[in-house]
Amino acid sequence: MAGFHGLRVRDVEPLCDDAVAVTFDVPQALEEVFAFRAGQSLTLRRVIDGVDHRRSYSICSAVGERPRIGVREIPDGMFSSWLVHQVRPGDEIEVSPPAGSWPADPAPGERHLCIAAGSGITPMLSVASTALQHPGAQVSLLYGNRTSHTVMFAEELADLKNAHGPQVQIVHVLSREPRDVELFSGRLDADRVRRLLTELVPVETFDRIWLCGPLDLVESSRKVLASLGVAAGKIHVELFYVDTPPPQPVRDSAVLEGVTTELTTVLDGLRSTTAVSRDVAILEGAQATRADLPFACKGGVCGTCRAVVREGEVDMRRNYALEPAEVDAGFVLTCQSFPVSDVVTVDFDA
Repeated sequence: MAGFHGLRVRDVEPLCDDAVAVTFDVPQALEEVFAFRAGQSLTLRRVIDGVDHRRSYSICSAVGERPRIGVREIPDGMFSSWLVHQVRPGDEIEVSPPAGSWPADPAPGERHLCIAAGSGITPMLSVASTALQHPGAQVSLLYGNRTSHTVMFAEELADLKNAHGPQVQIVHVLSREPRDVELFSGRLDADRVRRLLTELVPVETFDRIWLCGPLDLVESSRKVLASLGVAAGKIHVELFYVDTPPPQPVRDSAVLEGVTTELTTVLDGLRSTTAVSRDVAILEGAQATRADLPFACKGGVCGTCRAVVREGEVDMRRNYALEPAEVDAGFVLTCQSFPVSDVVTVDFDA
């Protein structure tokens, strides 16, 4: 069952000065629809003055628990300010089924390294608590924040450590609050990540590595990990927001004014074909005839608009959501992909 469903808010729990955790009740008829895997996210929808607004938030609860999201307020944020200050238990919010493909599986009992900053902790909490359901699993978390008052899920992290003892290692790094240990004071930048991974948490001992936070943290951590010999296949990334503009199209020549592509979209088994301009992204062009197409951030970050190209050629300008194997298999982010060939077919059911 695709689309959005009205879910009742069960609880709104303050986490720190500017963040809350929102837990949803799922009716029995939708339990299978909202069964999630660690690292997945929920897309929330609000219609304001006839305009459809959506935001994607990572699930922070362990597999098998009620879906719960962590929300940090963004100044003037339409969604985050509403969720932090106005939403109350009993309210109904339109929510789409869980999405995302982080391969967090507790079965192997693997050793996990999580590197996060700020609200990037939300998927890490789900990954860690799910992985630790296996008695042989180990989790090390490097978590950067400004001060101790801005640490989201501080109590939950402490409970996780208390419950699993030596299986869990948590390192808090604070940029605006002195710590007793110099290594833990300052920004979680490339130099500090390298020192932590060589002096305190040897990176070669981990089976999987999870990164979530601002773009600069993710990119710098990736470079450090590569320089330390970590295979790219071990690294899994999630971003919430990217404030840099997308790169220019890589097409060899400029698109002539008025040139169109015959675009076919497949969703829920239904095929729709329309002529779209090559000057606009596939998602935007197709929405004129398919208002039900999935999307959230429209910034190449959340992966909600993921589809596979069945026919034709497209130019994907930015990608922060798809794994290399997905791109190799023909998947694109339709919010960032422009049609190039005369005919293009994209399949959202893949």
